Order: sequence, then structure tokens, then C-alpha cells
Amino acid sequence: MERRTLLKSSVAGAASLFLAAPAVAQSRPVVKWRMAASFPKNLDILYGATVRVSERVAALTDNNFQIMPFAAGELVPALQVLDAVQNATVECGYTPSFFYVGKDPTFAFDTAMPFGLNARQQAAWVNEGGGFDLMRNFYKKYGVLHFPAGNTGAQMGGWFRKEINTVDDLRGLKMRVGGLGAQILAKLGVVPQQIAPGDLYPSLERGVIDAAEWIGPYDDERLGFVRVAKYYYYPGWWDPCAQTNVFINQQHWDNLPKAYQVALETACAEANNWMVSAYDARNPVALKRLVAAGAILKPFPQEILAICEKTTFDHYEEIAKTNEAFRTVYEPWKKFRSDILLWFNVAEFSLDSFILRSEQKRRQG
Repeated sequence: MERRTLLKSSVAGAASLFLAAPAVAQSRPVVKWRMAASFPKNLDILYGATVRVSERVAALTDNNFQIMPFAAGELVPALQVLDAVQNATVECGYTPSFFYVGKDPTFAFDTAMPFGLNARQQAAWVNEGGGFDLMRNFYKKYGVLHFPAGNTGAQMGGWFRKEINTVDDLRGLKMRVGGLGAQILAKLGVVPQQIAPGDLYPSLERGVIDAAEWIGPYDDERLGFVRVAKYYYYPGWWDPCAQTNVFINQQHWDNLPKAYQVALETACAEANNWMVSAYDARNPVALKRLVAAGAILKPFPQEILAICEKTTFDHYEEIAKTNEAFRTVYEPWKKFRSDILLWFNVAEFSLDSFILRSEQKRRQG
């Protein structure tokens, strides 16, 4: 009797496994996407984030959800990634949102606002300060959704062929600069150029532009700017941080199994955390090498910074008067910025300033 019962149980168990297998297969279909990036492969942190996201998604889904990354120009020009995702030319893309401020200046909030938030403050605004929901709502009209998937941290002010001592030195300067920083510098006489990363070095070398800003020492060294321009200015006030995003076509996202959606969101979050650490670890040693190679490290004069800051916030107020989408994000962002700067001034900046002054004294002593 017991044996017959055991056999019945075994048969029933086998049947349930047999029936469950197709259900599991249906819930984990093989899905293949393409991810167009705005960066060339030699920028191994920025482009490397696309590889990390792709590999992590595959690992989390037993290789059933495969995302193939493509460097700038392989499928889509570097500055047209958002358009390709919006039009479903590709399923997803990896790009800074501020490449598209020509469509709407509101895009800048999701990458960098001049004199805005640093990397930690940006993460706080996105994750806990309402920024993610504000931008997700903005992106709806483009038929895309987004996940932050990287941040460069504070950037340098760029490479210049001549010294910049006064605001007058900016007039007529042809400079590669992106985002809202380009619009602000244009008010001060700069002639902004929007140039893809892979074209920056030859443009600077041939004199098509007089100056170029990109990221910071690690990437700038790889792009070779020190060979064609010597003056290396800081800080990059137009990029106090620079968040990059994975943009996803909304219809393709809606068709993904829930588990795949979770896998992609998780992979983006991991890449977001990794990138800040990667740049913070690699920039210091790269900066030493650049100085040894002949870079002349110089701060922007305080007078220039003060004029640029005033011009920046005047520009924001002008945009907010006529652009409802910008105003909807700007007003809560402005309040968040004010509040978090108060806190950072009490706890973070005061300690950082003391430590830096002490370290400088030790080096001089």
C-alpha cells in the first residue's frame, strides 16, 4: 500500500515538473536588445558602463535577456541616441540627457546643471528628493523612460590654447562645451560647439576650436588633449557632476517580463554606483601624469566664476518664465539645492575645507 502511494506521488511529482517546465520557459523568453551609446570604446569608464549593464542583465536572467552595446557611430551618431530610442531604431541607449537641451533645456536636470548639484547631491535629489519622478514625467512625451546608470562626479573646466584671465578673454572663443553651460557661455561671448567625443581631439588639433572641455584627467589623458592645448582649467562649473542614463523605448519596456525589468533596473543602479568610484580612484593619478606631461593647471579667476554664476541663475529664471516643463522641475530643484547646500556647509564642506588646508600646510612644510 505504501509502495503504491509512493509511486503515485512520484508520478504526480514528475507530471508537475513536466507541466511546470513550459510555464518557466514562457516566463523567461529569450529577448535580444541593442543599446546605442554616445561614447567611443576607448573611453573605458563611460562606454564600459554599457558593458557592465549588459553583462549584469545577462547574469541576472540566466542569459535570456541579452543587451548588445554599440559604441558611438556604430549604429547611431553619438548625439542622436535619444532620437533612436524614441523612434525605436534601437530598444535602449546610453547617453547624457543634456546632449538634448536643444530640444528642451529641461533635459539638463538629469545630467548636470551649471552651479548645481554635485554627485552625492544629485543622487539625493534623484532618489529621495523627487527628481526621478519629475524627470520620468517629463520623458513621457518622448515615449521613453530612464534609469540613472553612471555619474562622472565634478568635471574639469577644460583645455585652452591661451590663458583666461578676464571675461573679455572668453569673447570669440570657439569652445566645445555641452548642456546649458553652452548657452550661458554664449551670453558671455563664447562660440559654443557641440562636438561628439570621438571628434574632439582632431577639432582641437586643427584649430577648428580653441578650447574643449570633456570629463576630467582620466578621460582627458586618454583623448590626448595635453598634446594640443596646455592650459588646463578648473573647476568645470557647468558640470558639478554629470549623470548618464539608460533610455528605454516605452513600448519595448512594457513588453518585457517583470523579472527582466527588475534585472535592468538593478544593473543600472549598480553601474551608477560604480562609475563615481571609478573616476574618483583614477583621476588623481591621471592628473599627476598630465602635469608631468606639460599641462599647466590653472583655476578660473574668482571674478569670472562670480560673473558666470550670476549669468547662470539669470538664465534659469528667463527659461522658467516661458517654459512650463522647465519651471515644473526648476522650482522644486531650486529649493532642494538651497536646503542641501545648508546641510553640506555645516557638515561636509567645513570638514573638507579644514582637511584640505591642513594637507596643504603639511605639503608646504
